[in-house]
Amino acid sequence: MISPPDCLFADEHLVLVNKPSGLLVHRGLGQDRVVAMSLVRDALGRHVFPVHRLDRGTSGVLCFALSSEMAAALQRSFTEGGVHKRYLALVRGVPPDQALIDHPVPKCEGGERVSALTEMRRLATARFAIGDFSLVEAMPKTGRFHQIRRHLKHLGHPLVGDVNYGRGEINRFFRAEFGLNRLALHAASIAFQHPVTGESIEVMAPIPEELKRVIDLFGEFDFDRFGQ
Repeated sequence: MISPPDCLFADEHLVLVNKPSGLLVHRGLGQDRVVAMSLVRDALGRHVFPVHRLDRGTSGVLCFALSSEMAAALQRSFTEGGVHKRYLALVRGVPPDQALIDHPVPKCEGGERVSALTEMRRLATARFAIGDFSLVEAMPKTGRFHQIRRHLKHLGHPLVGDVNYGRGEINRFFRAEFGLNRLALHAASIAFQHPVTGESIEVMAPIPEELKRVIDLFGEFDFDRFGQ
């Protein structure tokens, strides 16, 4: 039996959880019998409304509204740029200290390209047996399909563990050496103004242990300072 994701924040209007890698958000994204939405719904004993999505392989902060009205209000905040998300990613190579990636991506698999914008900041670099790798902070300004993954590949620094846009030999190395059997992308935090109370909400998701084992090898990286 799969346990519900850990709760990071909850009130009478919304709930934010820490989705593990490998779990789909809802059934519309695949044929899985157990998904994050059903687990959270059953844990709360009430219907929940997904406000945004994370890829199956991505872990981290996931937001559900507890009413359709709250879902609509939060989705407007996402659309209007009122929600600030920060992701932690492990990528091949040494990207620039900072970059603004402005590159159209398909709206859906095989669909037309639409504008997409991601800010990126390099946090730390380490050398492994097969080359240099970096930890980066990615801050998407739009919410497109596979946006961060596509943008980092476009920059020439694909994510470790990405079977769509990465490299097989790199993924195999990290699986064999560190047991990293997942996409190295973590939705580390989300911040927004509560649509009902007006409160400033900022929620951070702890780094999963299987990813932290690798991140710990980047000695100068301090998660407590992440995003500052």
